[in-house]
Amino acid sequence: MDKAASLVADLLAFIALDGCTDDQFDQLALRLFAYQYESNAPFRSFCQRRGATLRNVKTWSDMPAVPIDAFKAMELRSAPASADERVFMTSGTTGRAARGRHFHPQLDVYDLSMTRNFAQRFMQGQARLPMGILFPDEQAMPNSSLAHYLALAKSEFGTPDSRYFLTPEGLDMPGLCAALEASERSGLPYALLGASFSLVHVMDALRAQGRSFRLPAGSRILDTGGYKGQSRELPLEDFYADLSALFGVPRTQCINMYGMTELSTQFYDAGNATLPSVKSGPHWIRSRLVEPVTGRSVAAGERGILVHCDLANYNAVTTILTEDVGLWADGGFLLLGRAEGAAAKGCSLAVDEFVKAATA
Repeated sequence: MDKAASLVADLLAFIALDGCTDDQFDQLALRLFAYQYESNAPFRSFCQRRGATLRNVKTWSDMPAVPIDAFKAMELRSAPASADERVFMTSGTTGRAARGRHFHPQLDVYDLSMTRNFAQRFMQGQARLPMGILFPDEQAMPNSSLAHYLALAKSEFGTPDSRYFLTPEGLDMPGLCAALEASERSGLPYALLGASFSLVHVMDALRAQGRSFRLPAGSRILDTGGYKGQSRELPLEDFYADLSALFGVPRTQCINMYGMTELSTQFYDAGNATLPSVKSGPHWIRSRLVEPVTGRSVAAGERGILVHCDLANYNAVTTILTEDVGLWADGGFLLLGRAEGAAAKGCSLAVDEFVKAATA
């Protein structure tokens, strides 16, 4: 078994565990760091510029964090390109021409990461639920990590009558309303999943029709992502208040997923009765709050830019500097929005440093 195959096998076994110690996390993180340092030339150059070597990186928090926009600037991969790899691409809606690319030689690790975490955080012990998906399918968006994520949710956790309500022809409101009415009549809980902007469109349509629902106990809603200019923007308080009122689902069961194309693992909250909600992840991902230029952790109680070390990111880089501002909270972190001002400039400087190091 070659090094990559051995790593994948051990990663799958690690994700299948119910938890891990700090030492177990570090041992696997350092193996991944060594693999990526040796196989991923742009990452190795960046590490050398930061003075991080196989000798002096002792724990996951010592690993230099690659700025998220580096995925737009160059290919970050450890395995060579192959005909059957999957490539997930960022949405490209931020006004920048380039789209970030995340290369997956295979999806075994990504899929197990998603299903293990989703089962606990969204399904909450329920084996299957009828699901309505408010996002295009994988045929329409083959390079979308969210399309793949939702396809997995439907295939692994949805009942046979689960279906997509956002098609190439547009939003199927009559079909969605019929499914919600059926749930009300049967008393069987229903799950609605989709991008936040899709839910805004649905809520606007319901208001225009003067309709609302009281879905049965156990029903839940998952939203993810921002509005990306594809719907009107709603303050979070209004968004979750409206979701609860129009679908009859308690805000404790209106769950937000925080993820990104450049990662292979997602974070969830425990509902949005209180805002901002506390996000947390499974045992195979860890986070820091840093000052973006230096990469140093911020002092306790201070806001910082989120860095995530995702062991499921075995082919690209495990440790990523986001552009998201966070603050520690009991049980996880608060997501406070995108970096602005000096913090945003610091993230841009980090990208410049990475590109200079990688092309030197």
